[in-house]
Amino acid sequence: MAGEKKAYPLRISAAVLDAMQRWSEDDLRSLNAQIEYVLREALRKSGRLKPGKAAPVVDGD
Repeated sequence: MAGEKKAYPLRISAAVLDAMQRWSEDDLRSLNAQIEYVLREALRKSGRLKPGKAAPVVDGD
C-alpha cells in the first residue's frame, strides 16, 4: 500500500505556510508535495523512515 494517501487537515501558522509556499515555488512543486517532501526528509534523517518506505511525491497530488 505504498501509494495509499490519506487526507489530514493541517493547522499551520500563516508565516510557516507562506514560507512553504515560496519554497515550493522555488522547487517547482505543489505546496502539498513540498510539505510531504519536507516531512519525509525529516523522518528519513531522524531514522524514523527507512529508505524506500514512502512513495516519492508526484507533483499535482
